Amino acid sequence: MNKKRLIIFGIGLAVTFLIISYLRKDAPRLHHIQGQTMGTIIYNVKYVASEVEGLDAMISQELVDFNQSLSTYIPDSEISRLNKIGLLAYESKFFYPVLKASKKVFEQTGGAFDPSIGPLVQAWGFGSDKNIPNLDAAKVDSLKGVIGFGQVSFDEENVSLPSNFQLDFSAIAKGYAVDVVAELLEEKGIENYMVEIGGEVRCRGKNDLDKPWALGIEDPTVQSIEQKLMAIVRLKDLSLATSGNYRNYYEKDGQIFAHIIDPRTGYSAKHNLLSASVFAPDCMTADAYATAFMVLGLEYSIEILKAQNLDAIFIYRSENGIESFVSEGIRPFLEMNNAKGN
Repeated sequence: MNKKRLIIFGIGLAVTFLIISYLRKDAPRLHHIQGQTMGTIIYNVKYVASEVEGLDAMISQELVDFNQSLSTYIPDSEISRLNKIGLLAYESKFFYPVLKASKKVFEQTGGAFDPSIGPLVQAWGFGSDKNIPNLDAAKVDSLKGVIGFGQVSFDEENVSLPSNFQLDFSAIAKGYAVDVVAELLEEKGIENYMVEIGGEVRCRGKNDLDKPWALGIEDPTVQSIEQKLMAIVRLKDLSLATSGNYRNYYEKDGQIFAHIIDPRTGYSAKHNLLSASVFAPDCMTADAYATAFMVLGLEYSIEILKAQNLDAIFIYRSENGIESFVSEGIRPFLEMNNAKGN
């Protein structure tokens, strides 16, 4: 082969290499974006598609805007200003949807889910003030007088609160944030993804192995550092949120006080339900119902599941030990590890 042919051959190889490299870069593959939001909460975004340039920065900014609207820990956020003056004209796209969704779940659960419960949560020592309280019945009754989401007035442009009311969406903030990020991905044409924020998840399509996304559900009977799974579920076009009473509690005078406060009574919810994992099309809905079910307990929660056409896994304690209830719709996609299933 002469010198000229060698040069042409070399150029051809180089061009071929560049084309293959470009095609590989542009080919659909698994991408993983990780970051931090809401203080110390870690988020994970996985998607199978051609790489979207700058997507990590877009996600980060979307979550910054989300927190600037709904975080009670930011003094000048929309919700902080609402809680100070009792009136707000929406400035972001985030506020009205969470009010609308909250009202729906509030009504469908008989008030078990209530974003105005903040003063009671704080008084019981589960808010920013972690001191163990000394509450009596009179104080609880007084606080119940400034709670009740049904008294909050809002439309598509404004929201107003009764005197001394406060709103706090922390019970569904992670689920709502998951939806916000998922909708951003869909706007960018991504059809196969998994978005997880602090354990709340939304999945669409399939993973890089062309299978539904596999998610673990924690065993509520062990410490978090053990990371033991109670079940594994494969999700496609569905969201999952879990709530539980099993780790955030304290003991006083021989009594256990759990962080799930029943807004209807003003006291910790008392029943045998350890955790509620709820499946719904959007994660905000799943998160809200998971919170409500931990207030309602097993029997009432099963009734609402059937009425609202939702699926769930309930882990509860019975005289026979740790057992589980799994709704029919999710059973084909679930592998239980420990609890005796019903």
